[in-house]
Amino acid sequence: MNAFEFAWPWLALLLPLPFLLPFLLSRLWPRADRNGEAELHSQSQSQRMTLLHPQLEALESAYQTRRPGQDLVTGLSRLLLYLLWAALVLALMRPQWLVPHTEVSTPGYDLMLAVDASHSMDALDFSDRGQQVNRMQVVKAVMGRFIDERAGDRVGLIIFGTEAFVLSPLTIDRHAVHQLLAGVVPSIAGGSTALGDAIALGVKKLRQRPEGSRVMILIADGDNTAGSFQPLEAAGLARLAGIRIYVIGVGSKQERIPILHQGKIEYWDDLTMDEETLQQIADITGGAYFRATNTQALKQISERISGLEKTESETRTVFLPEPLYRWPLGGALLALLLLGLFPEGRRRALRSTSNA
Repeated sequence: MNAFEFAWPWLALLLPLPFLLPFLLSRLWPRADRNGEAELHSQSQSQRMTLLHPQLEALESAYQTRRPGQDLVTGLSRLLLYLLWAALVLALMRPQWLVPHTEVSTPGYDLMLAVDASHSMDALDFSDRGQQVNRMQVVKAVMGRFIDERAGDRVGLIIFGTEAFVLSPLTIDRHAVHQLLAGVVPSIAGGSTALGDAIALGVKKLRQRPEGSRVMILIADGDNTAGSFQPLEAAGLARLAGIRIYVIGVGSKQERIPILHQGKIEYWDDLTMDEETLQQIADITGGAYFRATNTQALKQISERISGLEKTESETRTVFLPEPLYRWPLGGALLALLLLGLFPEGRRRALRSTSNA
């Protein structure tokens, strides 16, 4: 059901200010003082006068004669001034119409993908149909299919290199996460590997979700060369938070691995995959370890996750404010336009208000 409210209702205290202002002015400058000043001013003027009108009283009474409808114009101008002030105050109070919006989330898992985007993911130790492909291409192919099959789950994406970044928060928009993953390239987050920081960042985001569905999918080659957290230390934090980590290792055990470096293919000796560390991360958190070259890895991960307890569906209603300040502001502009049509009445209304 729609509702109406003011965002700043306390500004309504300004509404009676035009009525209180004459009273406050009379307190600060009493009428007697103002009359005395007027008499002194008239005396000083009379002392400077050298020419007197022969019928001064008749001239004075002639100027005090009121024209027909003058009181009506003055009263109308005063009313328009009050309406102008009230409309401006109402606009400042930020009136808004609250429109209910119901969010329904279906039962599912909270899956945070942590993908290694360091320079080592440029290693060319995989082949596809006889052609060399780098580790990042394998990750995109495997995890792309995985994301597409997780209907109803909330999926997030973390990339890490020298530092770890949240590329996408947990969302049911799997297509958006897939597109973001497709745009990741090696070294986009730096050339080093902050594996421990990526796990710690995933723990920070997942611990805000209900227990029982917190799952992290870690894709890495196992080497930790940067960051503040050690991988096993971060895995301990994940276990305390009730987060299972399923690890997918990418890379081979070749002694010399080709890698694309500065547009040229070079052979490096320090790109071997540290499977022992990855296996320990999975064991500490109660997850499992898989090899990316295993064609059954994706199916096994899906089966393991499906065996967990799903988060119950959540339904909540939030009210989205629709601003209505344009209406009182339009009324203020209309009152200002009408005041411009009666300039004499406006001046008399202001004088009568100041002399009240």
